Amino acid sequence: MNTIQPIQPIQTIDSIKALNQVQTVSSSTSSPEIPFRSLFQDAVSNAEQTNDNLNSEIYELTTGKSDNLHDAIIASQKASLSLDLVVELRNKLLDAYQNIMNINV
Repeated sequence: MNTIQPIQPIQTIDSIKALNQVQTVSSSTSSPEIPFRSLFQDAVSNAEQTNDNLNSEIYELTTGKSDNLHDAIIASQKASLSLDLVVELRNKLLDAYQNIMNINV
């Protein structure tokens, strides 16, 4: 998971020289990553991984390599939950987009 970056405190600006220094510091830092994007990418990759685990559990169960039905059921529930998470994140993203598009300028 990604670590949450601490909030940088706002510094007071007493002169034009200090303002120029603040602008150069802020422009030299790289653009911040959008946290929702990384959260969504992590959720999608987690859903893919749990789906792969489910497929391997089902394969082992059907070929007779494993007789643990409960492992397959647990993998199925994990895959279902991770897919539900991706769907809910998508729904929230679409709701936010629609809210932004409905703002009157």
